[in-house]
Amino acid sequence: MSNEAVDRRGFLKTTGSGVAAAGALLAMGQRPARGPRTEKEKLARLASNTWPLRYIFKTRSGAGRGSRGEMMKAKYGEITMLDMPQFTKDTFPGVTRMDLFSGLFGDVTDDSMYVAAGPGPGREFDPSGTAGRRWLDTLAAKMAATGTSCQHISNNAPRDLSEPDAAKRNAGVEVAKKWLDAGRILGAKSMRVNSGGPRIAPPAVATADYPKADDLAMYLSNCIESLKELADYGGKAGVKVTLENHWGLTANPINIRIIIDEVHHPFCEASPDFCNWEHEYLMYNGLKALAPYAHTNVHAKYWNRWKDNDVRRSVKIMLDGGFEGTFALEYEDGPWDGVEGSKYLYKEVLAAL
Repeated sequence: MSNEAVDRRGFLKTTGSGVAAAGALLAMGQRPARGPRTEKEKLARLASNTWPLRYIFKTRSGAGRGSRGEMMKAKYGEITMLDMPQFTKDTFPGVTRMDLFSGLFGDVTDDSMYVAAGPGPGREFDPSGTAGRRWLDTLAAKMAATGTSCQHISNNAPRDLSEPDAAKRNAGVEVAKKWLDAGRILGAKSMRVNSGGPRIAPPAVATADYPKADDLAMYLSNCIESLKELADYGGKAGVKVTLENHWGLTANPINIRIIIDEVHHPFCEASPDFCNWEHEYLMYNGLKALAPYAHTNVHAKYWNRWKDNDVRRSVKIMLDGGFEGTFALEYEDGPWDGVEGSKYLYKEVLAAL
């Protein structure tokens, strides 16, 4: 019996088979019940996350990251990305997967690994250069030696993927391809890219009959074309390209669904964040909208920006939506420092699994 053929109102009366009942539940957007997960299975669903730990990372300037960075380094010491595999094992018992932020890649003492970043004076890691490739090989060896793996790369390097300027858009696509190659070296399962475009998505404008959002549609169209190319490339590299509810176009979960539906490729999906929302009503409704589009990695976040930040409820929403990937422990801000907050998320996510 196909899902479409199930009578949603009376299937419990008409089906005596557990298989048929499970199929009917899926047709209704619900997951069939399963037995409790073992502790090992639960831990396999967690990933450490470098974003909340960025304050203890060695920086290119050597100046740290303000008073917060100085306090955290005094408490936990200073690390680089090459230390992250062992730090993960020592700090989050049983966790072997990692979500790595692009801005922390490279040997900060070696200028040959970095290139100009956009129009400003900043520089960022170049994964395609000789020195950068050598560093990636070193990180891959560190992971192999510690029994850890890169689950996801949270990447801010590719820019302008939805820009009207074709040259800027193509340049952003090429940067993303270089990072997908880097993901292949590290064995990453997925990599986030930002949609680009305005920091705040353009609104509809009044017309004589009904409001229209032509500018928004234009940016969506450009992003879709960029993601089609990147999904094809990611398929060859074995790394999925993902969109997170980050800002701009992707602040609205429906825009993420539109892009993924239009790209229509197994290597393009969502990587939702529990808290990156523009208003409180999206806290859980946004996750419900994106859960069916996410398969590999999500950011299990705590952020005191919101009064109602029920991590366990958010985990359950993702599980009910069929998500079978990892929950990366991305503490943003609140009553703890980045390490303490990540440990809080470790406990909360485990309790919800």
